[in-house]
Amino acid sequence: MSQEKHDTGTVLYEDRLNAGCHWSMIMHKGTSLKLIDEEGGANVGMLFYNPVNLLERYNAPDTLKCQHTFKLTRGNCLYSDMGRIFCSITEDSVGWHETVCGNTTKKIIKEKWGEKSYQDFHNEWNQNGYSSFLVELAKYGLGKKDMAANLNLFSAVGVDAEGNLKYLDDNSKAGDSIELRFEMDTLVLLHTCPHPLSTAEEYPRKPVSYQIIQAAPVAEDDYCLNYREENKRGFKNNEIFHLGGDGHTGGCCHD
Repeated sequence: MSQEKHDTGTVLYEDRLNAGCHWSMIMHKGTSLKLIDEEGGANVGMLFYNPVNLLERYNAPDTLKCQHTFKLTRGNCLYSDMGRIFCSITEDSVGWHETVCGNTTKKIIKEKWGEKSYQDFHNEWNQNGYSSFLVELAKYGLGKKDMAANLNLFSAVGVDAEGNLKYLDDNSKAGDSIELRFEMDTLVLLHTCPHPLSTAEEYPRKPVSYQIIQAAPVAEDDYCLNYREENKRGFKNNEIFHLGGDGHTGGCCHD
């Protein structure tokens, strides 16, 4: 992706991910990733890593607890395990994206929709999210031990009377989108495999389009910056990191 200057809102690149696909890219600070659910009912599994220190990765518990939420939507920031912000949700027409249910596995796919290998079915095979992430992780020298709890964009879950998580059908409609503004350079892994709690009778084949867009600079009145007090500390951690520090505010002092 070109590093030359572009006007805010310029689409720098766009493409489409078919169902059951996986991809990875480095999103640069100051750019946004817009994901579009083409048909409704899509699921996008996603993970984030710091490309200059792959030990730093997306942290679901910190993201949720510091913003006092169970769901993700506009205003929320997505945190690393070092207290930094990978990206902020600047636009969202869906209103609910979940980050607690994890991935489909070979076993889940087989039990729900049967086993269909790539060798026999080619692009109509039944791929799973866990294996998809492993393929992308391997491209950067990472493996099973580097897997973290992932986002499931466009998907939502509720709780039934017994306290069990329940997949909410039709959470995302055709044309719905979410836009992530990246606050630091970030390695992004994503797949379009089904949600692990999906109730679809057949393997859901939902394509997703994406655009990489030139973002506007973060202003003092930025909605995500001011959404929670903790977000201000997260942005401060990013500021220190980009100055060459360790990116942490507060902590203990030593003689």
